[in-house]
Amino acid sequence: MGCLDDGHFAVEIENGVSIGHDGVLLGNEGGGVIEDAVKILLDGLGEDVNREGLRKTPLRVAKALREGTRGYRQKVKDIVQGALFPEAGLENRVGYAGGTGGLVIVRDLDLFSYCESCLLPFQVKCHVGYVPSGERVVGLSKLSRVTDVFAKRLQEPQRLADEVCSALHQGIKPAGVATILQCTHIHFPDIESVFLDSNHQGWVKVLVSSGSGVFENKTADVWDDFFSLLKFRGIDMDKIHFREPSDQCWCPSQSGKVSSKIGPVSPVMITAVASIIKSLGEDPLREELIGTPSRFVKWLMNFQNSNFDMKLNGFLCGGSVNEEVNFNNKKISSELNIPFWSQCEHHLLPFHGVTHIGYLMSDGFNPIGKPLLQSIVHFYGFKLQVQERLTRQIAETLSPLLGGDVIVVVEASHTCMISRGIEKFGSSTATIAVLGRFSTDPIARASFLQSIPSPTLSGQQ
Repeated sequence: MGCLDDGHFAVEIENGVSIGHDGVLLGNEGGGVIEDAVKILLDGLGEDVNREGLRKTPLRVAKALREGTRGYRQKVKDIVQGALFPEAGLENRVGYAGGTGGLVIVRDLDLFSYCESCLLPFQVKCHVGYVPSGERVVGLSKLSRVTDVFAKRLQEPQRLADEVCSALHQGIKPAGVATILQCTHIHFPDIESVFLDSNHQGWVKVLVSSGSGVFENKTADVWDDFFSLLKFRGIDMDKIHFREPSDQCWCPSQSGKVSSKIGPVSPVMITAVASIIKSLGEDPLREELIGTPSRFVKWLMNFQNSNFDMKLNGFLCGGSVNEEVNFNNKKISSELNIPFWSQCEHHLLPFHGVTHIGYLMSDGFNPIGKPLLQSIVHFYGFKLQVQERLTRQIAETLSPLLGGDVIVVVEASHTCMISRGIEKFGSSTATIAVLGRFSTDPIARASFLQSIPSPTLSGQQ
């Protein structure tokens, strides 16, 4: 225990990391608070923070979080000032710029934000518009930049829409501002249902709006004009959720369901997450954030390091086969589109996708049961992972069960591709592992690859 400058005491919990009187981490000498917190989280998952692949994870996570919450350090006024341009309007200076009353809309702004309820990123497709007034129009790029300022904070959809709308109204002084947000959140935390129910939707989606000035009235004619320009973007006015104060939080982490594999949550890990929130510029005691550290730890514990205890009895026979192709006295059997979720070990961010498995099977042998294939994918997915290793591990585990001739393809979308400043929305990654005959016979390999359906990962929004 050591005395702080203000006369309070800090308690060392491990590896020189200390907790201050306010219950949050103080950080090591030479290391940041977020980095130290991430080390505690990794240790709580049963991982070796010094193993290859994890050594730089604390630094990478800290950089990603700071980048993803840079909106706390930006001001809308600085963006809008200098970007307002005069346009001739009506003589009384209260009409629309140009005197014609036209809307200005920027559509399909792809953004991401961190959910304030669970700290997981969620995707946003934003449509924002305004009705110019008083000879004032703003550079179009500034609509995107202002929206991004508020997205790069811990958020929830309706508040994000309201803050964007209010900031633009104050900065531009228009006749009115309208925002429409299409938000997509991964399903949390009852993640096993993704595997138990093939029809399970792994996403929570919400459509929210906000309006000011002439858009304050939800039934105003100007909304009809706005929606008429958006309808070919898949926006249906009837589906927009005009949120009421009594509505429940949209984040599925507050559904009350907890994964059956999650044990007691470590108080030290919860404290570590609270320290991360504080370091980002937020108050972990804010009402909406009080339960956030616990919910994030519960999510993370889905991916704790565990031993592989596979029960093969009853799995090896009787499975369905999606495809059988005769190939030199053997058949190429396949199971396609097995879903998985995982957590990137480099940034502690989710990635998700589907796995395609093919193998050569001699006549007289039954195909392997689909439940076993799902169990293997499930096991290797629920770890801190990289996609290349995940693909190889599935193939190497299946190889001795299937006679050695195995091909595995994994297609995935990575949250880290959108939430670290790269912002490559809609991108996906494919990896392949080939063993046995598939590694030496291009015809067999091509036959399987051609059976894989066109990817649909980019269509989650």
